[in-house]
Amino acid sequence: MQNSFERIVTGIVIFALTVVVAVAGYVIAGWSLLDAVYMVVITIFGVGYGEVQPLVSPALKVFTILVIITGAISVAYTVSGFVQLVAEGEIRRALNLKRMTQDIESLENHVIICGFGRIGQMVARRLKDEHQLFIVIDNDSERIALAREQGMLMYQGNATDENVLQAVQIQKARSLATVLPDDAANVFITLTAREMNPTLTILARGELPSTEKKLRLAGADHVVLPATIGAIRMAHLITHPSAVDFLSDTGAGDGLNELLAELDIQLNELSIEKDSSLIGGTIGDIEVRGKGTFITVALRRANGEVMIHPGRDTYLAKGDTVILMGHQGDMPNFGQRSTLKQQMRYRGARIR
Repeated sequence: MQNSFERIVTGIVIFALTVVVAVAGYVIAGWSLLDAVYMVVITIFGVGYGEVQPLVSPALKVFTILVIITGAISVAYTVSGFVQLVAEGEIRRALNLKRMTQDIESLENHVIICGFGRIGQMVARRLKDEHQLFIVIDNDSERIALAREQGMLMYQGNATDENVLQAVQIQKARSLATVLPDDAANVFITLTAREMNPTLTILARGELPSTEKKLRLAGADHVVLPATIGAIRMAHLITHPSAVDFLSDTGAGDGLNELLAELDIQLNELSIEKDSSLIGGTIGDIEVRGKGTFITVALRRANGEVMIHPGRDTYLAKGDTVILMGHQGDMPNFGQRSTLKQQMRYRGARIR
């Protein structure tokens, strides 16, 4: 079966051949070129003004009948091609919408990105490169179309609306990043998302430093202040230009863990689970078990508090996470003995 474009092309070709043959036939019958063209037009389109000249011979009458039939069929065939083209587009859009709805309904353990502006697009592209499952929410139709063109799962709506968050399966999501340029909207989204999913990891963007406290009170696990980060980097470029240039030249700006890997060193995190034998122990106990193969970089408490280079006598509790640094060959062995979690990737966030 021909597709819509092929039907249109076939119809136009048949129509053009019909016109050329019909005009030539009337000219051969002794008509002038203008009379022949006029006769073909009013015949094919059924205007019904009457013959330009009397059709006296049976052959000319039969010829005219064939012109009418062929012309009408070619026009109808062409029009049907255009109708099919429109219908296919509507059907395709309907199927895509249905498929997208099914994909959204089946989402689980995914990331929700609220806002597809400049920062939202950068986050989405990075997640796509990392083959992470995510969905974009934005109320701007042009941005939604852009996300669709890039093959991203999207949902058009206002992220501050509970129904919208419900539609993108926030109860089954693992993380939410609200990156809107409006601090008030980010606070409201954070507050709503935390209420709808208490276990959700929430990352929030803040424009003003004073917003960080509000976002954390609203339930944000991590707060990113782009302006502050940019200012700190500019200050580092002034005070420590060589170190910054070294990190940039080696590509560490995109991932410190990759640079450490080249030095045969990696960052890992050790999570203290509820049934861990390390509960009640100390940082010193971990270092003893590791036999000096790593150093303790930081300790993050269950309440979010982070201690840089904690002392050996610091006690461990359920829900704590110990960040370690050591040689790649030694860390997995220690991980097998102490339920070391998966390798932690550093992506430019600073430990507070």
